[in-house]
Amino acid sequence: MNLLVTGGAGFIGSNLVRFLAGRAEVKRLVNLDCLTYAGHLESLAGMAEHSGYVFERTDLRDKTAVVEVVRRHQVTHVMHLAAESHVDRSITGPADFIHTNIVGTFHLLEACRDAWMREGSSAEGRRFLHVSTDEVYGSLGEEGCFSETTAYAPNSPYSASKAASDMLVRSYHHTYGLPVLVTNGSNNYGPYQYPEKLIPVVIQSLLERRTVPVYGDGQNVRDWLFVGDHVQALWRVLNAGRVGETYNLGGRHEMTNLKLVEHLCDLVDEMKPELGGHSREQIRFVEDRPGHDRRYAIDPTKVERELGWRRAHTFEDGIRETVAWYLGHQDWVKAVTRKSRDKEA
Repeated sequence: MNLLVTGGAGFIGSNLVRFLAGRAEVKRLVNLDCLTYAGHLESLAGMAEHSGYVFERTDLRDKTAVVEVVRRHQVTHVMHLAAESHVDRSITGPADFIHTNIVGTFHLLEACRDAWMREGSSAEGRRFLHVSTDEVYGSLGEEGCFSETTAYAPNSPYSASKAASDMLVRSYHHTYGLPVLVTNGSNNYGPYQYPEKLIPVVIQSLLERRTVPVYGDGQNVRDWLFVGDHVQALWRVLNAGRVGETYNLGGRHEMTNLKLVEHLCDLVDEMKPELGGHSREQIRFVEDRPGHDRRYAIDPTKVERELGWRRAHTFEDGIRETVAWYLGHQDWVKAVTRKSRDKEA
Protein backbone atom coordinates (compact mmCIF):
# COMPACT_ATOMS: atom_id res chain seq x y z
CA MET A 1 0.00 0.00 0.00
CA ASN A 2 0.92 3.64 -0.55
CA LEU A 3 -0.40 4.93 2.78
CA LEU A 4 -1.21 8.56 3.51
CA VAL A 5 -1.38 9.58 7.18
CA THR A 6 -2.77 13.06 7.81
CA GLY A 7 -1.78 14.80 11.02
CA GLY A 8 1.25 12.56 11.34
CA ALA A 9 3.27 15.14 13.29
CA GLY A 10 0.65 15.36 16.04
CA PHE A 11 0.17 13.24 19.14
CA ILE A 12 -1.64 10.16 17.89
CA GLY A 13 -0.33 10.67 14.36
CA SER A 14 3.35 10.61 15.30
CA ASN A 15 2.83 7.47 17.37
CA LEU A 16 1.04 5.92 14.38
CA VAL A 17 3.76 6.90 11.90
CA ARG A 18 6.47 5.33 14.06
CA PHE A 19 4.34 2.18 14.37
CA LEU A 20 3.93 1.99 10.58
CA ALA A 21 7.58 2.61 9.73
CA GLY A 22 9.22 -0.45 8.26
CA ARG A 23 6.02 -2.53 8.00
CA ALA A 24 6.32 -4.79 4.98
CA GLU A 25 2.80 -3.96 3.80
CA VAL A 26 3.59 -0.26 3.47
CA LYS A 27 5.53 0.48 0.29
CA ARG A 28 5.30 4.23 0.73
CA LEU A 29 4.39 6.10 3.91
CA VAL A 30 3.34 9.70 3.28
CA ASN A 31 2.95 11.97 6.30
CA LEU A 32 0.84 15.05 5.55
CA ASP A 33 0.85 17.77 8.20
CA CYS A 34 0.77 21.56 8.12
CA LEU A 35 2.70 21.82 11.41
CA THR A 36 0.35 23.95 13.46
CA TYR A 37 1.11 24.67 17.13
CA ALA A 38 0.40 20.99 17.95
CA GLY A 39 2.38 19.39 15.09
CA HIS A 40 6.11 18.93 15.54
CA LEU A 41 8.79 17.19 13.51
CA GLU A 42 10.64 16.71 16.81
CA SER A 43 8.10 13.94 17.46
CA LEU A 44 9.39 12.11 14.37
CA ALA A 45 13.13 12.16 14.97
CA GLY A 46 14.85 9.52 12.83
CA MET A 47 11.88 8.91 10.52
CA ALA A 48 13.64 10.43 7.50
CA GLU A 49 16.02 7.45 7.54
CA HIS A 50 13.20 4.99 6.77
CA SER A 51 12.95 3.90 3.17
CA GLY A 52 9.68 4.95 1.58
CA TYR A 53 8.87 7.64 4.16
CA VAL A 54 7.92 11.07 2.82
CA PHE A 55 6.88 14.19 4.69
CA GLU A 56 4.54 16.65 2.98
CA ARG A 57 3.98 20.00 4.67
CA THR A 58 0.48 20.57 3.32
CA ASP A 59 -2.66 22.22 4.70
CA LEU A 60 -5.88 20.28 4.21
CA ARG A 61 -7.65 23.58 3.63
CA ASP A 62 -5.70 23.88 0.35
CA LYS A 63 -7.70 21.62 -1.95
CA THR A 64 -5.31 21.88 -4.91
CA ALA A 65 -2.34 20.85 -2.75
CA VAL A 66 -4.22 17.93 -1.23
CA VAL A 67 -5.26 16.61 -4.66
CA GLU A 68 -1.67 16.90 -5.86
CA VAL A 69 -0.28 14.91 -2.90
CA VAL A 70 -2.81 12.07 -3.38
CA ARG A 71 -2.11 11.86 -7.10
CA ARG A 72 1.68 12.23 -7.00
CA HIS A 73 2.14 9.51 -4.40
CA GLN A 74 -0.52 7.25 -5.97
CA VAL A 75 -2.15 6.91 -2.55
CA THR A 76 -4.07 3.65 -2.06
CA HIS A 77 -4.90 3.94 1.66
CA VAL A 78 -5.65 6.90 3.94
CA MET A 79 -5.59 7.19 7.73
CA HIS A 80 -7.09 10.61 8.37
CA LEU A 81 -6.16 11.98 11.80
CA ALA A 82 -5.49 15.65 11.04
CA ALA A 83 -7.82 17.86 13.06
CA GLU A 84 -8.03 20.81 15.39
CA SER A 85 -8.76 18.97 18.61
CA HIS A 86 -8.64 21.12 21.73
CA VAL A 87 -12.09 21.84 23.17
CA ASP A 88 -11.03 25.05 24.96
CA ARG A 89 -9.60 26.47 21.73
CA SER A 90 -12.80 25.59 19.88
CA ILE A 91 -14.77 27.68 22.37
CA THR A 92 -12.60 30.78 21.96
CA GLY A 93 -11.92 30.36 18.23
CA PRO A 94 -14.26 27.94 16.43
CA ALA A 95 -13.48 29.04 12.87
CA ASP A 96 -10.30 26.98 12.54
CA PHE A 97 -12.22 23.89 13.63
CA ILE A 98 -14.84 24.36 10.93
CA HIS A 99 -12.31 25.00 8.16
CA THR A 100 -9.88 22.21 9.10
CA ASN A 101 -12.14 19.48 10.45
CA ILE A 102 -15.04 19.83 8.02
CA VAL A 103 -13.74 21.56 4.90
CA GLY A 104 -10.35 19.84 5.13
CA THR A 105 -12.02 16.43 5.36
CA PHE A 106 -14.14 17.33 2.34
CA HIS A 107 -11.01 18.19 0.33
CA LEU A 108 -9.41 14.88 1.24
CA LEU A 109 -12.54 12.91 0.35
CA GLU A 110 -12.76 14.67 -3.00
CA ALA A 111 -9.09 14.02 -3.72
CA CYS A 112 -9.52 10.30 -3.06
CA ARG A 113 -12.77 10.10 -5.01
CA ASP A 114 -11.07 11.78 -7.94
CA ALA A 115 -8.01 9.50 -7.79
CA TRP A 116 -9.80 6.22 -7.09
CA MET A 117 -13.21 6.33 -8.71
CA ARG A 118 -13.46 8.66 -11.69
CA GLU A 119 -12.81 7.80 -15.32
CA GLY A 120 -14.20 4.32 -14.83
CA SER A 121 -11.53 3.22 -12.37
CA SER A 122 -12.34 0.99 -9.39
CA ALA A 123 -11.75 1.68 -5.71
CA GLU A 124 -11.29 -2.05 -5.06
CA GLY A 125 -8.59 -2.59 -2.45
CA ARG A 126 -8.54 1.07 -1.40
CA ARG A 127 -9.40 2.20 2.11
CA PHE A 128 -10.18 5.60 3.69
CA LEU A 129 -10.06 5.44 7.52
CA HIS A 130 -11.47 8.51 9.25
CA VAL A 131 -10.32 8.79 12.88
CA SER A 132 -12.80 10.56 15.15
CA THR A 133 -13.69 10.97 18.81
CA ASP A 134 -16.20 9.82 21.40
CA GLU A 135 -17.11 13.46 22.03
CA VAL A 136 -19.49 13.39 19.05
CA TYR A 137 -21.92 11.41 21.22
CA GLY A 138 -22.31 14.13 23.84
CA SER A 139 -22.59 13.43 27.54
CA LEU A 140 -23.61 10.21 29.29
CA GLY A 141 -25.48 9.77 32.54
CA GLU A 142 -24.05 7.79 35.41
CA GLU A 143 -24.58 4.44 33.65
CA GLY A 144 -24.21 2.97 30.19
CA CYS A 145 -21.65 3.36 27.40
CA PHE A 146 -21.50 4.80 23.91
CA SER A 147 -21.96 2.21 21.16
CA GLU A 148 -21.75 2.53 17.40
CA THR A 149 -25.53 3.11 17.28
CA THR A 150 -25.60 5.91 19.87
CA ALA A 151 -27.16 9.09 18.46
CA TYR A 152 -24.81 12.02 17.94
CA ALA A 153 -25.27 14.95 20.35
CA PRO A 154 -22.12 17.12 20.24
CA ASN A 155 -21.88 19.91 22.81
CA SER A 156 -18.84 21.96 21.75
CA PRO A 157 -17.70 23.49 18.45
CA TYR A 158 -14.92 20.88 18.40
CA SER A 159 -17.21 17.88 18.80
CA ALA A 160 -19.74 19.40 16.40
CA SER A 161 -17.04 19.79 13.73
CA LYS A 162 -15.97 16.17 14.20
CA ALA A 163 -19.58 14.97 14.07
CA ALA A 164 -20.04 16.85 10.80
CA SER A 165 -16.91 15.33 9.30
CA ASP A 166 -18.03 11.84 10.40
CA MET A 167 -21.33 12.33 8.60
CA LEU A 168 -19.57 13.68 5.52
CA VAL A 169 -17.34 10.59 5.36
CA ARG A 170 -20.35 8.33 5.77
CA SER A 171 -22.18 10.13 2.96
CA TYR A 172 -19.30 9.56 0.55
CA HIS A 173 -19.67 5.82 1.07
CA HIS A 174 -23.43 5.75 0.60
CA THR A 175 -23.51 8.27 -2.25
CA TYR A 176 -20.33 7.51 -4.19
CA GLY A 177 -19.28 4.08 -2.95
CA LEU A 178 -16.03 5.38 -1.46
CA PRO A 179 -14.54 2.59 0.71
CA VAL A 180 -14.57 4.34 4.07
CA LEU A 181 -14.26 3.27 7.70
CA VAL A 182 -14.79 5.42 10.80
CA THR A 183 -13.42 5.01 14.32
CA ASN A 184 -14.54 6.91 17.40
CA GLY A 185 -11.96 6.71 20.16
CA SER A 186 -11.92 7.57 23.83
CA ASN A 187 -9.39 9.90 25.48
CA ASN A 188 -5.82 9.00 24.56
CA TYR A 189 -2.73 9.37 26.72
CA GLY A 190 0.94 8.56 26.19
CA PRO A 191 4.19 9.96 24.77
CA TYR A 192 4.37 12.99 22.46
CA GLN A 193 1.07 14.56 23.51
CA TYR A 194 1.20 18.33 23.13
CA PRO A 195 1.64 19.91 26.59
CA GLU A 196 -1.71 21.75 26.66
CA LYS A 197 -3.72 18.57 27.26
CA LEU A 198 -4.71 17.46 30.75
CA ILE A 199 -2.12 14.77 31.54
CA PRO A 200 1.00 16.60 30.28
CA VAL A 201 -0.31 19.86 31.77
CA VAL A 202 -0.54 18.22 35.19
CA ILE A 203 2.88 16.57 34.94
CA GLN A 204 4.59 19.79 33.84
CA SER A 205 2.82 21.89 36.46
CA LEU A 206 3.94 19.49 39.18
CA LEU A 207 7.53 19.52 37.96
CA GLU A 208 7.56 23.32 37.97
CA ARG A 209 5.65 23.45 41.29
CA ARG A 210 2.83 25.46 39.78
CA THR A 211 -0.82 25.05 40.70
CA VAL A 212 -2.74 22.28 38.93
CA PRO A 213 -6.12 23.51 37.63
CA VAL A 214 -9.12 21.17 37.80
CA TYR A 215 -12.36 22.23 36.13
CA GLY A 216 -15.52 22.42 38.24
CA ASP A 217 -15.76 19.77 40.94
CA GLY A 218 -13.39 17.37 39.15
CA GLN A 219 -16.05 14.67 38.89
CA ASN A 220 -16.26 14.64 35.08
CA VAL A 221 -15.54 11.08 33.93
CA ARG A 222 -13.43 10.02 30.96
CA ASP A 223 -12.49 6.63 29.48
CA TRP A 224 -8.72 6.40 28.91
CA LEU A 225 -6.90 4.52 26.13
CA PHE A 226 -3.11 4.25 25.79
CA VAL A 227 -1.99 5.71 22.47
CA GLY A 228 0.07 2.63 21.55
CA ASP A 229 -3.03 0.47 21.89
CA HIS A 230 -5.03 2.97 19.84
CA VAL A 231 -2.67 2.93 16.86
CA GLN A 232 -2.69 -0.87 16.82
CA ALA A 233 -6.49 -0.75 16.76
CA LEU A 234 -6.42 1.70 13.85
CA TRP A 235 -4.12 -0.59 11.89
CA ARG A 236 -6.43 -3.51 12.59
CA VAL A 237 -9.50 -1.58 11.43
CA LEU A 238 -7.75 -0.39 8.27
CA ASN A 239 -6.82 -3.93 7.29
CA ALA A 240 -9.72 -6.02 8.57
CA GLY A 241 -12.64 -3.67 9.14
CA ARG A 242 -15.78 -3.92 7.03
CA VAL A 243 -16.10 -1.05 4.57
CA GLY A 244 -18.81 1.40 5.58
CA GLU A 245 -18.68 0.42 9.26
CA THR A 246 -17.93 2.41 12.40
CA TYR A 247 -15.82 0.98 15.24
CA ASN A 248 -15.66 2.42 18.76
CA LEU A 249 -12.23 2.19 20.38
CA GLY A 250 -12.06 2.40 24.16
CA GLY A 251 -9.74 1.47 27.00
CA ARG A 252 -12.38 0.13 29.39
CA HIS A 253 -11.00 2.38 32.11
CA GLU A 254 -13.22 5.16 33.43
CA MET A 255 -11.87 7.68 35.90
CA THR A 256 -12.91 11.08 37.23
CA ASN A 257 -10.64 13.96 36.32
CA LEU A 258 -9.88 14.58 39.99
CA LYS A 259 -8.90 10.96 40.63
CA LEU A 260 -6.65 11.04 37.55
CA VAL A 261 -4.94 14.24 38.71
CA GLU A 262 -4.42 12.81 42.19
CA HIS A 263 -2.91 9.65 40.69
CA LEU A 264 -0.51 11.74 38.61
CA CYS A 265 0.47 13.69 41.73
CA ASP A 266 1.31 10.45 43.53
CA LEU A 267 3.33 9.09 40.60
CA VAL A 268 5.38 12.28 40.29
CA ASP A 269 6.05 12.26 44.03
CA GLU A 270 7.22 8.65 43.75
CA MET A 271 9.38 9.14 40.65
CA LYS A 272 10.79 12.56 41.60
CA PRO A 273 11.28 12.41 45.39
CA GLU A 274 13.71 15.34 45.20
CA LEU A 275 10.69 17.61 44.64
CA GLY A 276 9.71 17.05 48.24
CA GLY A 277 6.35 15.35 47.81
CA HIS A 278 2.92 16.79 48.69
CA SER A 279 1.99 17.33 45.04
CA ARG A 280 -1.73 17.02 45.80
CA GLU A 281 -1.47 20.34 47.64
CA GLN A 282 -0.97 22.04 44.24
CA ILE A 283 -4.49 21.12 43.05
CA ARG A 284 -6.83 24.09 42.63
CA PHE A 285 -10.44 23.94 41.43
CA VAL A 286 -11.27 26.50 38.74
CA GLU A 287 -14.47 27.64 37.03
CA ASP A 288 -15.89 24.93 34.81
CA ARG A 289 -15.66 25.45 31.07
CA PRO A 290 -18.82 25.97 28.95
CA GLY A 291 -20.41 22.81 27.56
CA HIS A 292 -18.21 20.50 29.67
CA ASP A 293 -19.61 16.99 29.11
CA ARG A 294 -20.08 15.10 32.38
CA ARG A 295 -19.16 11.59 31.35
CA TYR A 296 -17.81 9.64 28.37
CA ALA A 297 -17.47 5.87 28.18
CA ILE A 298 -16.88 3.71 25.12
CA ASP A 299 -18.10 0.16 24.59
CA PRO A 300 -15.41 -1.49 22.37
CA THR A 301 -17.23 -4.84 22.14
CA LYS A 302 -17.71 -4.61 18.37
CA VAL A 303 -14.02 -4.18 17.52
CA GLU A 304 -13.07 -6.82 20.07
CA ARG A 305 -15.58 -9.35 18.75
CA GLU A 306 -15.30 -8.73 15.01
CA LEU A 307 -11.63 -7.82 14.62
CA GLY A 308 -10.03 -9.47 17.64
CA TRP A 309 -8.44 -6.29 18.99
CA ARG A 310 -7.69 -6.01 22.70
CA ARG A 311 -5.84 -3.30 24.58
CA ALA A 312 -2.36 -4.42 25.64
CA HIS A 313 -1.86 -1.91 28.48
CA THR A 314 -3.71 -1.64 31.75
CA PHE A 315 -4.24 1.96 32.77
CA GLU A 316 -1.85 1.55 35.69
CA ASP A 317 0.96 0.34 33.41
CA GLY A 318 0.23 2.86 30.68
CA ILE A 319 0.03 5.92 32.90
CA ARG A 320 3.24 4.97 34.73
CA GLU A 321 5.00 4.59 31.36
CA THR A 322 3.59 7.95 30.29
CA VAL A 323 4.77 9.84 33.37
CA ALA A 324 8.22 8.27 33.08
CA TRP A 325 8.38 9.33 29.41
CA TYR A 326 7.61 12.98 30.18
CA LEU A 327 10.07 13.04 33.05
CA GLY A 328 12.75 11.68 30.73
CA HIS A 329 11.92 13.92 27.74
CA GLN A 330 11.90 17.42 29.16
CA ASP A 331 13.98 18.64 26.22
CA TRP A 332 11.13 17.66 23.88
CA VAL A 333 8.53 19.33 26.11
CA LYS A 334 10.49 22.59 26.25
CA ALA A 335 11.31 22.56 22.54
CA VAL A 336 7.74 22.08 21.31
CA THR A 337 6.33 24.51 23.87
CA ARG A 338 8.82 27.20 22.83
CA LYS A 339 8.13 26.65 19.12
CA SER A 340 4.38 26.80 19.61
CA ARG A 341 4.62 30.05 21.55
CA ASP A 342 6.78 31.51 18.77
CA LYS A 343 4.20 30.49 16.13
CA GLU A 344 1.37 32.10 18.05
CA ALA A 345 3.25 35.26 18.97
